[in-house]
Amino acid sequence: MATNATSSAASFSVGVRFVSLLAIVLLSVALAVGLPGNSFVVWSILRRMRKLSVTALLVLNLALADLAVLLTAPFFLHSLTHGSWRFKLAGCLLCHYVCGVSMYASVLLITAMSLDRSLAVARPFVSQKVRTKAVVRWVLAGIWLVSFLLATPVLRYRTVSFGLNNKSLACFPKYPSHGHRAFHLLFEAFTGFLLPFVAVVASYSDIGRRLQARRFRRSRRTGRLVVLIIVAFAAFWLPYHMVNLAEAGRALAGLGPRSGPVGMRLTLARNVLIALAFLSSSVNPVLYACAGGGLLRSAGVGFVAKLLEGTGSEIYSTRRGGSLAQTVKSTPVPPEPDTTESLTASSNSLKKNQLI
Repeated sequence: MATNATSSAASFSVGVRFVSLLAIVLLSVALAVGLPGNSFVVWSILRRMRKLSVTALLVLNLALADLAVLLTAPFFLHSLTHGSWRFKLAGCLLCHYVCGVSMYASVLLITAMSLDRSLAVARPFVSQKVRTKAVVRWVLAGIWLVSFLLATPVLRYRTVSFGLNNKSLACFPKYPSHGHRAFHLLFEAFTGFLLPFVAVVASYSDIGRRLQARRFRRSRRTGRLVVLIIVAFAAFWLPYHMVNLAEAGRALAGLGPRSGPVGMRLTLARNVLIALAFLSSSVNPVLYACAGGGLLRSAGVGFVAKLLEGTGSEIYSTRRGGSLAQTVKSTPVPPEPDTTESLTASSNSLKKNQLI
């Protein structure tokens, strides 16, 4: 038994070194792509847009949330490369709290975008009345307030202490009991992913059903973008929260986070998936560039502003009973880069104000 324990400890040590290296690579990629990408999005919206639309405000806040979490990456990179946390308890709490707030804000913003789109399709007249910049500013304030509140358990369950080798400091979660650990993991999984993701899927299912009933023809590029956004949302966060659920189940069974081979594997997997989740904060600018298409070539650095300027449709009114099938001869509207407006226009057939 002693030999098996020694072998398991050695394997875990090797796994920790590999996971640390992989996490360094993932965090570095996230920083290299996401920091300039989201900064460019913020600059484009604030400096290049003549008038901010509702969509632009939502995208701006999403980019700011992504920037906030990316700004904590250097602290984690420093800890991984030096094998020790050197920013004391205050730095530990602040970094993880910012990550928690940004995670909730990003998820809630995406959810708000999808619910807004569903309302625009199901109740176009109601959407026209409530979808104003004044209302969206209150919604954004509520999203940030809720995000700050939902992330508060991080401040309760984080500490700085000596790690497994008793030589270097580590910033890690510490729970007074298995029940507290299970509560925190389940709370984060349900509020940070499962419930919002159900809302996103339900919204787009309703949109697809209604548009199909009206024989609305979407452009292939728009359809691919919608699927890509939802898949990216799930791909970056689903594995992390699935590990959370598995660890919560073990906690309810009275098992510690590193007890047995399964516990050790879950611990290693969770560390990798946390780093992978950072990539979710760098993917949106890439999606905007993909959605820009011809705008990227014609408008250059102003393509984000051009892409979002076509979404200022809250200033228009819905005509002819809000018909979703009415077609007019007008300039095609480029598809949107996010879940809020991605179904707003067919590149060949719909006027930009009819689904808003």
